[in-house]
Amino acid sequence: MSDDLSPVARFLFEAGTLKQTKRTGWWMAGFKDPESVAEHSWRTSLIASIIAKLEGADPARAAFLAVWHDSQETRTGDVNHLGKKYGPAEPDPRDITADQVADMPEGLARVVIELVAEYEAKESLEAVCARDADKLECMIQGVEYRDQGYVHAQRWIDNSRARIVTGSGQALADAVLETGSLDWLREALGEQKR
Repeated sequence: MSDDLSPVARFLFEAGTLKQTKRTGWWMAGFKDPESVAEHSWRTSLIASIIAKLEGADPARAAFLAVWHDSQETRTGDVNHLGKKYGPAEPDPRDITADQVADMPEGLARVVIELVAEYEAKESLEAVCARDADKLECMIQGVEYRDQGYVHAQRWIDNSRARIVTGSGQALADAVLETGSLDWLREALGEQKR
């Protein structure tokens, strides 16, 4: 291979910072140790593949979009909605991505730039599914935090649920709201439902 992969290696280290980058909105709900951006992105990608399959879209493409959807937060941090109110104009994720991949091999850089542009354009069914997955993941995380005693998470649950647009995403959100966060464990252990 003739392309220098050092820029890719640097990006992989940069991407690793998302494992330590906390999702800041949860601090407002009183949660002392919120999930990281990487944790959020992993489950978002999983959910995107499910919603896409249910919607008749390409599950792999939706998951691919979702895995990159917050990659720019290595450069900006996770700025919550209140913080965005006071800052200068929010940077365009496409511009950040272009900077992140500028020195990568051209074909790889182009793929990443196109993925982020597709997600931000919100036009393809896969992008809509990935965006719904982002909202549904936030809602699920809110349910888990609420079940741990953080009552202020309800606001995030309600706001996230209201922003889901696909029929499958809405139906899945309703199912999540009707399911206890530890029902999976009780079922796996063969316990009776309460």
